[in-house]
Amino acid sequence: MGHAEQGAAALATRIAAHFSESASLKLEASKALAGPIARSVEMMTAALAAGGKILACGNGGSAADAQHFAAELVNRFEAERPPLAAVALTTDTSTLTSIANDYDYLQVFEKQLRAIGRRGDVLLAISTSGNSPNVLAAIGAAHELGIGVVALTGRGGGKIGAALAPADAHICVPHPRTARVQEVHLLAIHCICDGIDFQLFGAKQ
Repeated sequence: MGHAEQGAAALATRIAAHFSESASLKLEASKALAGPIARSVEMMTAALAAGGKILACGNGGSAADAQHFAAELVNRFEAERPPLAAVALTTDTSTLTSIANDYDYLQVFEKQLRAIGRRGDVLLAISTSGNSPNVLAAIGAAHELGIGVVALTGRGGGKIGAALAPADAHICVPHPRTARVQEVHLLAIHCICDGIDFQLFGAKQ
């Protein structure tokens, strides 16, 4: 086997290992995460049914997940249904950069939450490490404002896990690797979207 063939075989093996690890983690975590995900669905369903909204935040890949989640609610997930109120706090570059420039990046989500969050809303706080300072600050503000918190974390939950209130929901992926945590976060988000549709509209796909 030549160098090119060896390289291709090694790459294929590496790719297969990623698939295997991701699939194994999802299956192993399903029982532990089913309860927190169901609790998250209940919290968000209650908020939306009462005229509230879901606010989502995170950094980097978690920012993309926050935007993905908001799009699934405002537009649709899989079933045809009315739009649902959700806002990603990661998308307004003028607001984000003005807060970071005039004050501190620590406050980019907290200030937005204080501006548009209302008692009865729900914050979806996403941090693979569980230690993102600006997400932690948003959680603190949510508790002050009477806004429920659903936290998506990994690696044991970090500071965010320790900061959550008993009424909050914590979906903590039991894995140290960021990529694997993010993959399960996306699955959890899809489960939440499906659960919301099912609870509010009886959607079945």
